[in-house]
Amino acid sequence: MSSSRIPEATVARLPVYLRALNALLDSGQATCSSEELAAAAGVNSAKLRKDLSHLGSYGTRGVGYDVEYLRYQIAREIGLTQDWPVVIVGIGNLGHALANYSGFSSRGFRTVALLDADTSRQGEVVAGLKVRDFDELEAIVSEHGVAIGVIAAPASAAQAVCDKMVAAGIRSILNFAPRILAVPPGVDVRKVDLSSELQILAYHEQRKSGADRVPTTEVGAS
Repeated sequence: MSSSRIPEATVARLPVYLRALNALLDSGQATCSSEELAAAAGVNSAKLRKDLSHLGSYGTRGVGYDVEYLRYQIAREIGLTQDWPVVIVGIGNLGHALANYSGFSSRGFRTVALLDADTSRQGEVVAGLKVRDFDELEAIVSEHGVAIGVIAAPASAAQAVCDKMVAAGIRSILNFAPRILAVPPGVDVRKVDLSSELQILAYHEQRKSGADRVPTTEVGAS
């Protein structure tokens, strides 16, 4: 790990660089220039070089980057050279999809338990795991050393789920519920709001049309 703290904006781009490097490796490319890697990651080369400077100096003048070595260094910096136990709470449609997502296991995240407070879902087998009672959370966290909790529960239950995760010792939470969570210092929450992302796309789509769309009816019109 690098000794100095990496800026959050750079941290957010490291997984993008990692994905680009994995693609280059899959294509059989052993080395790449900063321009090639930047293009594959969708950023400009100056920003990429600045980002990588926070990790150390891994490029060779006239040669570029060793793709496999740089991939390893970024994976190590992110923390993907170890196994991260994960629990998913809320096994509705979204929870099912997350449980079946193969991208977790291929990137160092191991789902150890699926939990739901709904007794009608408990006992169901999803992606090879039996759905367990949410009340078992504390014991599961202790047994598996769970590092990350994923909330796929309804918004109305999200804060209560979060509170119980924190009380059980989970300090990193990925929240898919459309609700802002209150957490104590030392707990990190990443929010994934699909509806907000769609709304942002709608804004850009509207801008592409060249003019705001006029509503078909006016509020209060007689």
